Amino acid sequence: MLTILDKYILKRYLSTFSVMILMFIPIGITIDISEKVNKMIENHVPFSAIAQYYLDFTIYFANLLFPIFLFLSIIWFTSQLANKTEIIAILSSGISFTRFLRPYIIGATFVSIFALLMGFFLVPKASEGFKNFRYMYLIGNGQNEMRDNSDVYRQVNKDEYIYVSNYNSVSKMAFNFSMEKFEKDKLKYKVTATRIKWNPKDSSYTLFSYTKRKVGALGDIIESAEKKDTILKFDLEDLTPVVYIAETLPYNKLIKFIEKERLRGSTNINVYLVVLYKKYSIPISAFILTIIAVAVSSMKRRGGMGINLAIGILLAFAYVFLDKVFGVLAEKSTYPPIIAVWFPNFVFGILAIFLLRNAKR
Repeated sequence: MLTILDKYILKRYLSTFSVMILMFIPIGITIDISEKVNKMIENHVPFSAIAQYYLDFTIYFANLLFPIFLFLSIIWFTSQLANKTEIIAILSSGISFTRFLRPYIIGATFVSIFALLMGFFLVPKASEGFKNFRYMYLIGNGQNEMRDNSDVYRQVNKDEYIYVSNYNSVSKMAFNFSMEKFEKDKLKYKVTATRIKWNPKDSSYTLFSYTKRKVGALGDIIESAEKKDTILKFDLEDLTPVVYIAETLPYNKLIKFIEKERLRGSTNINVYLVVLYKKYSIPISAFILTIIAVAVSSMKRRGGMGINLAIGILLAFAYVFLDKVFGVLAEKSTYPPIIAVWFPNFVFGILAIFLLRNAKR
């Protein structure tokens, strides 16, 4: 049973966290609009597309900065309790510090479940919409950034490789397509096209400016056509750039996709595993960051809330920094992804235990 004290702290926990998100997201949207409004006007972007983009942006932005929002909100309202000597009164009444933590842990449970469900279902959909908008409507820096990272060269089965220079997931069209077929390390044939378009009705592809070169012992055979409809032995998501393909897949599809890529011997498997493991590590971080925030801000300091907030901001950005550094390390090297993703939680978990023991004293 929750006591009046538990309900009081739990209400402050959830309400402050919600207000923190609602306060910072409009700031993020305002900054983003100021950067992109000229491009949107130039490209005559419809209002419905803009509205959907900023709905996706809200989910994407909230998930990205989730640890910072949570940490600062707990620091904020717990420091208020400490400055008003409410925590001293609570502990002086005979309640242990561990018991005092119970409503915080309950609040962290609610937040972690919400973050877990978002990571499984809402964030992939929002990430896809966020990236698609950049592809469809943004010119200049935004589009160039995507193009710099959108080249796809992938092994689709034992002997076949595909390449595209750019893929538009909205129009289901890729550009500068090529497919190479090998037999015993020798090129058997190569198919090229300036564009390739997916046809969902019959699961076929249309190749524009199609050319097929068959390599023979006595000479090559060249077949060409302005347009050719055909069935190809790879999935549509194989054309999606590595930079964000895993981010756009819901949990069940991500598991299947990783297994398929593992069987293919994909060199990008670490990128996909980092996305998968973060779906679990971020919700768990809610408990670790909650304990650290309470331990740091439960003491009344001479500098007031400012000192607690300064410490909180420093620790929050240190967590995000470690998370990003080790995430990139796992993606770009042979470093085990599961260790890289969970390392920040491990380090801050030890810090949480140390601060909690000192706070109890």
